[in-house]
Amino acid sequence: MLSRRDFLQSAGLGFGALAFAAMQADELRAKEPNPLAPKQPQFPAKAKSVIFLFMEGGPSHVDLFDPKPELTKRHGQPLPPSFGKVLTPMGTGGNNLLASKRTFKKHGECGMDVSDWLPHTAKHVDDICLLRAMWADGLNHVGSVCQMNTGSILAGRPSLGAWSLYGLGTVNQNLPGFIVLTDGGEPLGAARNYGTGYMPATYQGTRFLNGANPILNLQQPPSISDDKQKAKLSLIQALNAEHRATRTDDTELSARQAAYELAYRMQASAPETVDLTKEDDKTKNAYGLNQKETATFGRLCLLSRRLVERGVRFVQVYSGAGSKWDAHSNIEGNHSGLCMGTDQPVAALLNDLKQRDMLKDTLVIWGGEFGRTPMSEGTTGRDHNPYGFSMWMAGGGVKGGSIIGATDEFGLYGIEKRTHVHDLHATILHLLGFEHTALTFKHNGRDERLTENAGVVIQEVMA
Repeated sequence: MLSRRDFLQSAGLGFGALAFAAMQADELRAKEPNPLAPKQPQFPAKAKSVIFLFMEGGPSHVDLFDPKPELTKRHGQPLPPSFGKVLTPMGTGGNNLLASKRTFKKHGECGMDVSDWLPHTAKHVDDICLLRAMWADGLNHVGSVCQMNTGSILAGRPSLGAWSLYGLGTVNQNLPGFIVLTDGGEPLGAARNYGTGYMPATYQGTRFLNGANPILNLQQPPSISDDKQKAKLSLIQALNAEHRATRTDDTELSARQAAYELAYRMQASAPETVDLTKEDDKTKNAYGLNQKETATFGRLCLLSRRLVERGVRFVQVYSGAGSKWDAHSNIEGNHSGLCMGTDQPVAALLNDLKQRDMLKDTLVIWGGEFGRTPMSEGTTGRDHNPYGFSMWMAGGGVKGGSIIGATDEFGLYGIEKRTHVHDLHATILHLLGFEHTALTFKHNGRDERLTENAGVVIQEVMA
């Protein structure tokens, strides 16, 4: 049996070993490279940051950017048999054609067609590269939103924003490098659309809330001094470091440690970043913050500019989070409201970036997970169409005033210069300075990449 003296001696040695382990953990962490430190791209980049304006639910290209006179002429007639059987989620392949009620006009020096639903965006077509023959693999929202964000209709892969952060790091170490903004709810599929899959959790997106206070608990209670807050976080870090000393492969623990450090730094810099009252009235009016219809998305677009201005690498902005663009019925009412709410803020963002000389190295992307069918669903709606739809890009080395690809006479299939989601992702990475086949992460013995085993850079996009 141990004597009391032997017991105390053993316990004392144990405490010494515990302290030594903590010191080792601190030393190990001090030697670790910061995974979010700015990194050099593989070749000179055109874009330094990305703002992805995601219209969730599937905006109708034939009512916005792809006018079809033949669709108007054959309104109410069945789709010609030459198109074969069309697979759609709601079975509208056999329904009659539905003409667009919108008026299209040519705009800018390039003469790009834009409908009367987007009069403000139409003023910026000379900065826009329109992809008219996009196509994707998913028929339903969850898989299709996932593919547009991660490259796969299946969950579990890193998001586009995570790949960007993994490849380039972020300039501002006092703010998250990848931020997600929504106009209300959670996008379908939730965090898997901005997660890291098999990558370290450090690269995941940070979702900000909508409204005047997008970051919860940003301000510490008045009773907690700066010294007390710093001491508390230091203790937490020390305990985490001790715990991690024997768990070096725990990426979630690493991310949690980094998050605590970032949270402390954010308390100093984030309040100024998210405080839109600092903007002058002219800017706030341009984004529509003084109008009920445009205030919500206008706030998100203005905040996006402020974030990339401060070095945030990737900002994902959702309009209609929860698939509100999904116009299976009453497309006129659905799209009228959503276009009214987003058109002015999107145009203001493009104009603001350009005036600040930021558009040249900020890549702006607009689009949803798919388009909509030229055939009707019921009598007033359109079904999902992943076979041919429109997206656009601007700034960040993109050739403005250009149109790439075309759909058939009704807008159902892409028939010329078709662009898959993998091609879009390969092009985005190229503009950020990466060869998409060379930006890899080893997982289960295989070098994984965003574009899986496909993807071709769309050379016509380049300025």
